[in-house]
Amino acid sequence: MSMTRFWLNVSLSAALSLSAQAASADVYYSKDEAFELAFGKGATVDAMPVFMTDEQVAEAERIAKVKLDSKLFTFHVGKRGDEVLGYAAIESHNVRTQPETALIVLNPKGELVRTEILAFHEPPEYKPPARWFERLNGRSIDDLVLGQGIDGIAGATLSSRAALDSVRKVMAIYRITSKGESGE
Repeated sequence: MSMTRFWLNVSLSAALSLSAQAASADVYYSKDEAFELAFGKGATVDAMPVFMTDEQVAEAERIAKVKLDSKLFTFHVGKRGDEVLGYAAIESHNVRTQPETALIVLNPKGELVRTEILAFHEPPEYKPPARWFERLNGRSIDDLVLGQGIDGIAGATLSSRAALDSVRKVMAIYRITSKGESGE
């Protein structure tokens, strides 16, 4: 085999490998579909931007045990009439080298009621299954730590850790920023 042919085969193999990885990138739900999952059909959803102070950021980071990227955060409030159904956050972060986007839904008391992967760009075998996310519901923020009451997933440890970090972050921000509104 000539060197030219060898390098052509190597280049072709690399290109096919990259296109196979790109093909594994999945978007499961649109934003509107995500809000329907969170609050049901017919709910109104309003954005609720949160502007945190330096002190609130430091407190949220301490509680969540993760670094926040920004002082600005957005919750989406689901309502049916005047009744608040809950709060949803759409969180995007890198797992290893590729992004994952999750919908994290809290009830009006700030308790986790649902986590759904909206988009996952890592290989599909790294994605935690829905039943793993269901086990997180109703747990306190302190109980959402990998290896401390939450089992890891063989082959998806980084995905599990990233998801838990996002859930704790959302719960911490809710806890810190809702005090003034709910009087807690």
